[in-house]
Amino acid sequence: MSISKTRQKLVDVARQLFAKNGMENTTMNDIAIASGKGRRTLYTYFKSKEDIYFAVIECELERLSDKLDEVAAKRIRPQDKVIELIYTHLSMIRETVVRNGNLRAEFFRNIWMVEKVRKNFDDAEVELFRKVYTEGKEAGEFDIENVDLVADITHYCIKGLEVPYIYGRIAHGMTEEATKPQVAKFVYGALGNFKKNSDR
Repeated sequence: MSISKTRQKLVDVARQLFAKNGMENTTMNDIAIASGKGRRTLYTYFKSKEDIYFAVIECELERLSDKLDEVAAKRIRPQDKVIELIYTHLSMIRETVVRNGNLRAEFFRNIWMVEKVRKNFDDAEVELFRKVYTEGKEAGEFDIENVDLVADITHYCIKGLEVPYIYGRIAHGMTEEATKPQVAKFVYGALGNFKKNSDR
């Protein structure tokens, strides 16, 4: 088994154990046994349980990043792309937290630990929004003076929605399809040229 496959197996096993038992109740020995690897192999890749926890979070964020890249590459209008990026981000974060069971509590309790690991993901997401806003500005769809500022604001707004979205506190009882027109109206209005875009 290659180095990368061995490391990935250890991360996958650790994620499953953290999800089932929580990080506090999982030991490095548990991970070594469950993975079928020795403690020496585990410590070759990870110095501590915190290291492997960071690797688990990184792996989950990579899944989210890949999905956002797929949306950004679609051949759709920039304004539709913005809405899809927002919903993809929120639904993938919710799916990640739900599928990780007991890791969910750790995720929120250790939010500052998670923030450190999130930095690369956050930077990449802001860059995606910059590209989409630039594309929309050049096409005359968005009336934006400072693309960098609007990309930063969008990113932090979405981050602020994560926890309420995960717990179902936003648009309680409404489907995604039912909320999209209102979200689109709000976003397009903020980006300018809404009337022109909505009349097309």
